[in-house]
Amino acid sequence: MRYTIFNTPVVTSVLRGISAVILKATGWRKAGPAPDLPKYVAIFAPHTSNWDLPMVLFYALVLRVNIVWLGKDSLFRAPFGVFFSWFSGMPVDRNRAHNIVRQVVRMYDSRERFIIAIAPEGTRKKVREWKTGFYHIAHGAGVPIAPAFVDYRRKIAGFGPTITPTGDIAADMAIIRTFYAGVTGKHPDKQAEPEIAENKD
Repeated sequence: MRYTIFNTPVVTSVLRGISAVILKATGWRKAGPAPDLPKYVAIFAPHTSNWDLPMVLFYALVLRVNIVWLGKDSLFRAPFGVFFSWFSGMPVDRNRAHNIVRQVVRMYDSRERFIIAIAPEGTRKKVREWKTGFYHIAHGAGVPIAPAFVDYRRKIAGFGPTITPTGDIAADMAIIRTFYAGVTGKHPDKQAEPEIAENKD
């Protein structure tokens, strides 16, 4: 078994308690429970700050969601690779996007329970378009997309209703865009409405 922040005996229970105390003490609230499903692709947006990952981990612990997050492979090099792996990270090579989709779909096919958390922007910098790997993973694996958010203006975070990918990415993205309307990242000047490029993965 691969032990992570979400399944290490005793330590995980302690971290859940610490996370709950930190969120309450800083005025943060939950809005929307995690989906009660064994498999889905969780997308977290907007991503504008290094604080987003700790916030996602705090809420994942409190909501008891055992997620795996994808990060650029450079994060997992020595000496911090073991640290990020224990924090449930999985390294990916951004230069091999199509291969990543196939690999993650196979992971979903081979597991009874599996939840990947993805920041569709792929960077903290302002972008014009979201990367669509999350969509192709969910559609290829036959699992729903669960939109999640961390709203720094209202100090609330949580999940919205799941979305079943239909294969019509433009129509499905319109639903996702509506969900994220009004959600404010830590650095609003770095965020933009969810958009995708035509004929791109």
